[in-house]
Amino acid sequence: MMRIELVKRPQRSALFSMLSPFIALGLTLVAGAALFLALGKNPGEALYYYFVDPLHETWSLHELAVKAAPLILIAVGLSVCFRSNNWNIGAEGQFIIGAMAGSILPVMFPDFQSWVVLPLMLLLGVAGGAAYASIPAVLKARFNTSEILTSLMLVYVAQLFLDWMVRGPWRNPAGFNFPETRTFHAFATLPEIWPASGRAHWGFIFALLAALVLWFVMTRTLKGFEIRLLGQSPRAGRFAGFSREKMVLFSFLVSGGLAGLAGICEVSGAIGQLRPIISPGYGFTAIIIAFLGRLNPLGIVAAGLVLALTYLGGEAAQISVGLSDKVARVFQGMILFFVLACDTLIHYRIRLVAEPAVRGEGARADV
Repeated sequence: MMRIELVKRPQRSALFSMLSPFIALGLTLVAGAALFLALGKNPGEALYYYFVDPLHETWSLHELAVKAAPLILIAVGLSVCFRSNNWNIGAEGQFIIGAMAGSILPVMFPDFQSWVVLPLMLLLGVAGGAAYASIPAVLKARFNTSEILTSLMLVYVAQLFLDWMVRGPWRNPAGFNFPETRTFHAFATLPEIWPASGRAHWGFIFALLAALVLWFVMTRTLKGFEIRLLGQSPRAGRFAGFSREKMVLFSFLVSGGLAGLAGICEVSGAIGQLRPIISPGYGFTAIIIAFLGRLNPLGIVAAGLVLALTYLGGEAAQISVGLSDKVARVFQGMILFFVLACDTLIHYRIRLVAEPAVRGEGARADV
């Protein structure tokens, strides 16, 4: 009888650590081609519509920026959590609550129209996302509750709360009974970067700025050193005088705030109102992006553009090849699977252990 064990490598390969995301993407393309072939589709044609066709026109590049903006913002915030060994899986909920908090002014006070409305909306979005993220953070810091479970369960609370609000108290009185809020007025709309050529809005600029700021914090400041040290060796961090509880709160507030900013940018820039569904799963896809970018804010920008391309490519493939939206999600899931698999094999080696029928020491073979 054989048993598989994972044994930590004494030293990981720097070369393969650098090449790991590219290997994962290559394996995803191979597995995706096999998936399309099994579905009776032409793999070359499907991959073409996924990765090449969306880049042909100027308007599609704008759409790429629109899709990438929330993904990069959320993933950059999650990288702080993950680097500090705190697992925020609820960014989707923080995205939704940030969008709702930022929408209070245009929905409840539509007659208040001034240039200060949009800055206040962005601040409320950040505050809403951070406040919602503080719930699992406080539970972990005070009671050592699993932040994975609490943050994930709060996603469903946020989704149901949004659905109730747009169907009830916040439903547009002039909207013919559709489950949506009133359309945001001009002062509550995030401006476009190049209005004449497409609808890419300033959310993409905010995403790039957030990546640059957090890259500087993570690589050039004491706080970045604290984040990395507590994530790699909590015991060494305690000896250095760093507080684990404060780091839990800090990392969740940063990631929740950026997720909330992504939420309000999405509804005020791309959608223009609140609806029962305002995200195709950005908060969960951002987890893939964070790891694909090696938890480096600058790498996350590139990874966010790649994953945004899969959203556009998935839509193009649905129209041109006849694939379902579920296949597009499976394709994204493959990326996460191969990224985690490659990272695991970089840090661990596989050992096969043969267990003989009689009691005794098993024969072992390292792979």
